[in-house]
Amino acid sequence: MRDLFKFLKSDKIIKWSFVISCLLLLASVISIIIFYFSLPPFLPIFNQLPWGEERLGGKIEIFLPIIITFSFLVFNFFLLNQVYEKMPLVARILGITTLLMSALSLIFTIQTLKIVL
Repeated sequence: MRDLFKFLKSDKIIKWSFVISCLLLLASVISIIIFYFSLPPFLPIFNQLPWGEERLGGKIEIFLPIIITFSFLVFNFFLLNQVYEKMPLVARILGITTLLMSALSLIFTIQTLKIVL
């Protein structure tokens, strides 16, 4: 288990990108939990679909971006563990990409909450 976290201690870019990613995901979850009971039953979540009822999702589907981002975070964490020794630049790029996904997930969550509240 210690081998799993050794690259986090040695590389500051990867360490801080994963710490900040986790904090951003936590902020997304907390913001949804705070406003969850005041949300309407349907939310505009699927914004790429044509205008109408197809764009709407249930109240519970507001957690979809967070679940997807968390799954990428976990997947990238294990991928970084395999790749870091051979290609540290690729590992850093994966860490920064995970940070970007977490930030965009937080922005999506906050914008969706602003629209409906």
